[in-house]
Amino acid sequence: MGRIKLNQVQKKFGDVEVIPPLDLEIEEGEFVVFVGPSGCGKSTLLRLIAGLEDTTSGNISIDGKDATDLPPAKRGLAMVFQSYALYPHMSVRKNISFPLRMARLDKKKQNEKIDAAAKVLNLTDYLDRKPGQLSGGQRQRVAIGRAIVREPEAFLFDEPLSNLDAALRVGMRLEIMELHKKLSTTMVYVTHDQVEAMTMADKIVVLQNGIIEQIGSPLDLYNTPQNKFVAGFIGSPKMNLIEGREAEKHNANTIGIRPEHVTVSKTDGLWEGRVGVAEHLGSDTFIHVHDTGLIDIMTVRITGDIHVQQDETIYLNPAMEQLHRFNAKGIRIK
Repeated sequence: MGRIKLNQVQKKFGDVEVIPPLDLEIEEGEFVVFVGPSGCGKSTLLRLIAGLEDTTSGNISIDGKDATDLPPAKRGLAMVFQSYALYPHMSVRKNISFPLRMARLDKKKQNEKIDAAAKVLNLTDYLDRKPGQLSGGQRQRVAIGRAIVREPEAFLFDEPLSNLDAALRVGMRLEIMELHKKLSTTMVYVTHDQVEAMTMADKIVVLQNGIIEQIGSPLDLYNTPQNKFVAGFIGSPKMNLIEGREAEKHNANTIGIRPEHVTVSKTDGLWEGRVGVAEHLGSDTFIHVHDTGLIDIMTVRITGDIHVQQDETIYLNPAMEQLHRFNAKGIRIK
């Protein structure tokens, strides 16, 4: 259960088309991530699936049944919001049990579901606390617990980690991934953070201006981006995209090389440049190279540490087998 299919789904606000007609299939048990820059339509698409926005045209089916005109409560989906949406005057137990009380489930079954969800989410010791007594990560777990007890066909997450600090985000990311393994339930997750997308997803849907640019596994998108937009968006630091004479040498309008696929030498290399800033992270070093004559700033990622000084001349050697080629329309050349 939890198979979702969108057929020519379109969304307009007045005369403004934010989601042109699109098709998408989400298979049972998949962890699918919608990713893209701010304003690309990913949250709108999630809200269309949830029933929080009406479609302008097209249809949405859940487990083979037309859900296009069904209200959110009838779709069998549970949504987890960025803002947690907890009731501050209620205990954790009452927050988690809220949908069960609305469904008039008997008290014994309520407690069984609450205790099971609390155990999965490590919230057993916090059931009698109020949300104001919890950390941001714990509040997000309560919001997820409230979704779990509904036993939905699929979970919908709308940028659930964006309010957390960096350390908590990493921890919650791992917890959501573990939860997916335990429950084996379909999860659809929206984020603008492509690192989250790469680490969490079975399948990534890359969006730009409401249009699906590419669908595939994280490694598919990393290794074979179908256009310049995906190439520049997936990967951190982002791919170096080079136009002009250097691209023409490879029969392309644009060539791309990822920072980790360029080696540095102090004696010789295919390209020459000047060190701008070197970011020493311990495990890696990012070098931002100026004056290559290829692009304004070329980023290089070196494993481990390397001693370079600002304004020092260095030489760069790209791994030619890792070169990506794109035509004048920005489409990948095979």
